[in-house]
Amino acid sequence: MFHPLHTTLPRPEKMNNPFFYEPDALCLMAAEQVKGLVAQHEIWREEVAQGKMFGVLVVERPTPHGAELGYLAAFSGQLGGKGTWEGFVPPVFDYLQPDGYFKIHEREISEINAQLSEMERNPLLNELKTRLANEQETAETELNVYRTMMAEAKKERENKRRRGATAEEQAAMVAESQFQKAELRRLKQRIKTQIECLQAELNVQEKAMTDLKNKRKRLSDALQRWLFQQFEMLNARGERRNLLDIFAPTPQRTPPAGTGECCAPKLLQHAFVMGYRPLSMAEFWLGRSPKTEIRREGAFYPACLGKCGPTLGFMLQGLAVQSVPQKPVDSDALRVVYEDDALVVVSKPHGMLSVPGRDGGTSVAQLMRERYPDADSPLVVHRLDQDTSGLMLIAKTKEMHRTLQLAFENHEVKKRYVAVLDGLLPPEKQRGEISLPLNSNYLDRPRQVVDWLNGKPAVTRYEVIGHEEGRTLVALYPLTGRTHQLRVHCAHPDGLNLPILGDPLYGRKADRMYLHAEVIEVEKLGLRVEDDKRFHLQPLSKEGGE
Repeated sequence: MFHPLHTTLPRPEKMNNPFFYEPDALCLMAAEQVKGLVAQHEIWREEVAQGKMFGVLVVERPTPHGAELGYLAAFSGQLGGKGTWEGFVPPVFDYLQPDGYFKIHEREISEINAQLSEMERNPLLNELKTRLANEQETAETELNVYRTMMAEAKKERENKRRRGATAEEQAAMVAESQFQKAELRRLKQRIKTQIECLQAELNVQEKAMTDLKNKRKRLSDALQRWLFQQFEMLNARGERRNLLDIFAPTPQRTPPAGTGECCAPKLLQHAFVMGYRPLSMAEFWLGRSPKTEIRREGAFYPACLGKCGPTLGFMLQGLAVQSVPQKPVDSDALRVVYEDDALVVVSKPHGMLSVPGRDGGTSVAQLMRERYPDADSPLVVHRLDQDTSGLMLIAKTKEMHRTLQLAFENHEVKKRYVAVLDGLLPPEKQRGEISLPLNSNYLDRPRQVVDWLNGKPAVTRYEVIGHEEGRTLVALYPLTGRTHQLRVHCAHPDGLNLPILGDPLYGRKADRMYLHAEVIEVEKLGLRVEDDKRFHLQPLSKEGGE
């Protein structure tokens, strides 16, 4: 499992933060060696081509003469149906043993799935559903025909009464009305009885399926809880805690499926078991990007917050870890571009928050409140991502705030962004429209995913306005206002397939994210403001600096 690293590169004094890092030279060297190791396994080729996360942990191994430098390698989940392979750290808990507790109970759940599939294909079930649907349709038609006949008969009786019906005719008409009403009740009862008989037969079939589904859920939940109890995680102090206990104090309380099987916890667990000292860590993606998340071949990614946040929070205890660097924000960089009695348009610099964050930090809302302390409005009407620069509308009065809110709700606010894409768009993608529904990635907030089933509609028009140094300058026109819409639409394979330069979530980091809200227009107010003091392509270096 331990792979020696022969290098004179300096060793870090503190472990890098797995949630916020740039891979150091040692991790880059180890990652290249792991790529070679992966390539040697022909049996994995197709599976890795579908997309897989790998990780490296640079460690020091104690020796009689000091400490030997090397690295550990891991893959997320399984490969080739196994959790253990030569050259990679073992799983925290190997639940894939053929005759082990997990596999035995998993087979029981699989048998229930097979029974359910057989029941769903049962001709009797489909026949009962068809007969019930036909009976309900026939019944509705029959009732409507009879009600129409009754209405016509009633109209005829009213005409006879107007013409002067005899007492004998009056009595006959009353009898006819009473008979028809009684006949309608009998018809309804007959139909109800027929439908109830069919429904009762169907209920017997569906109840059996519901009982099996409930049993499957009970078994699955119990098996999952058992599994999480077997995942006993170690930390740098030598303490042990299972995943259920680790997640108990968190808002989610129960670990998501797959917790403990990501690269980072597997690597740290093996290092602690073997008595190695962790130095630095990196996780990278190989293969195609998933259809929902954005992953790029060879790109490095931080640990996910949903599964690994609480887990690593425990495992890193007792280990010296680098703090997350905080970039200072110049309050004077916030510029007022337009102002009248009710409205202000400011240009936000990249790196500044729109509203105060959990950990504080300079924000547009704070600076505007300091500038307009007597304003009776919440001031901020909409937001820009912290890494995005450009124009924001600020309402100085309640009336203007409500007016602008309604304008956003009614899609009456038009915006134009400019962005530098990290690469060249092909000739057929010089302009067009992107429509990819978005949803929050609940396991890795604040990232968004493309979700065709439950996502909210998100539409962006775009056009190429320049090229330079192997990059593309585009104008982006959002027709909806979803979180990270422009960033995902640019980076996703079904969008432009080129991330915005410097996007720390969906691309690669640079000195800044090159996305700027350049124009904002509110037609009903006769307002159009443009801010052309943005980045330019010419000064960009290969590292993405200005």
